[in-house]
Amino acid sequence: MSVNLEQLAQLLGPKGILLDDDVKARPNYAWGQGSCPARAIIRPSSTEALADAMAMCYDAHQTMVPWGGLTGLVNGMTCSEQDIAISLERMNGIDSFDTDAGIMVVNAGTPLQVVQDAAREQGWLFPVDLGARGTATIGGMISTNAGGNSVIRYGMMRNQVLGIEAVLPDGRIIDAMNEMLKNNTGYDLKQLLIGAEGTLGIVTKAVLKLQPAPLRTFTAMVVCDNFDGVKTLLKSASTQLASSLTAFEAMWGNYYDLNVAETGRHQAVLPPHQAFYILLESSHSQVTETNPLETFLEAQLESAVISDAVIANSEQQADQLWAIRDDVEAKMIFRSPAISYDISLPLRHMQAYTEQLEQALANFDPDVKCVTFGHLGDGNIHLGIGPLSDKKAVNDIVYNLLTQFKGSVSAEHGIGLDKKSYLNLCRTEAEIHVMKSIKTAIDPRGLMNPGKIFA
Repeated sequence: MSVNLEQLAQLLGPKGILLDDDVKARPNYAWGQGSCPARAIIRPSSTEALADAMAMCYDAHQTMVPWGGLTGLVNGMTCSEQDIAISLERMNGIDSFDTDAGIMVVNAGTPLQVVQDAAREQGWLFPVDLGARGTATIGGMISTNAGGNSVIRYGMMRNQVLGIEAVLPDGRIIDAMNEMLKNNTGYDLKQLLIGAEGTLGIVTKAVLKLQPAPLRTFTAMVVCDNFDGVKTLLKSASTQLASSLTAFEAMWGNYYDLNVAETGRHQAVLPPHQAFYILLESSHSQVTETNPLETFLEAQLESAVISDAVIANSEQQADQLWAIRDDVEAKMIFRSPAISYDISLPLRHMQAYTEQLEQALANFDPDVKCVTFGHLGDGNIHLGIGPLSDKKAVNDIVYNLLTQFKGSVSAEHGIGLDKKSYLNLCRTEAEIHVMKSIKTAIDPRGLMNPGKIFA
């Protein structure tokens, strides 16, 4: 069965639905790739309109695929010819902002950068940050429990959300717009929807908890000659810089060399061909005459934990350091066709895993290269592997090896279509059974984002 598109159009109005060529003009994959094959794209302007449309789809057994900013990397937003895509692009903007309490009520279609800018203007910080900040939406980030560069200090998206409003598959509206830090009154339903990838319903609004904006931020990039030095540096930074440590980003030498030496996309701020490059950031609520990060790194140089360092003396120089770390496009362009992997594993196993992975890839195909970087402070690393001729074979190598080290096939991107056949590698049979039971209880007809997460 499928919903009557004319009835949907009457319900939503001329701006509320896209058909035919207007649908095909929209992408079906991340970053504008492909052509959307969906029956239609609906664009409701309010929660009530969305609820009415979803109720109509539910009654007609119509499958629905929620869309955020289409920046996800696991094909969690991909549609088939039978699906209706649901975009919240018209449901955007900030409803309210309590500048005393640091609480913001935001519509789900609002881009991350809009929230960040509004918070900053009032002396607050929304701490989850992504390279796709101008495109990624708050609703999509909640749906995938997005991470980013500052998880080591502030946690993931789940940690920033006090309350949500959402529409369930049958059109019922869940109003859980809690603004309190403490509210122990039964099940915390928002936690079911956060990270559910749109398989249980669609988040329409959120109550976000902000943090005081730092008055000073210091940035540096250093060289470690071995992974033991990296671990020592992280432990020392976590202890001595403590809560002021807001980023600890690692680049293996192969990633830095690709972005700097091989492609020339960035100026070398440190000599190439070193083992590890670490980007550190410390943020402080008070203005100090000294640079605490510089003082810390001087001691690390003296004790030979690091062998070289460059400290940003301006915001422009800090941006230059971050640009090297954030240039994830290089690996996709210069190792094309390539795949980006998002995994996590305990810090103590990272060196063994990456070394064994590189050896396994070399045995499989000597032409396949791997570059590694990531949010080392929270155990999340990203792999860029290419050029590829057999995607599934490389997937099997990357993910099956993880099981030896008790890792996860997805640290922050979710499961979507791409990783569902590997979910059992990092979740037990009992866990998956409970997940499927929750899915069946909330979406018994299996209409929300069909085919995602579960094989």
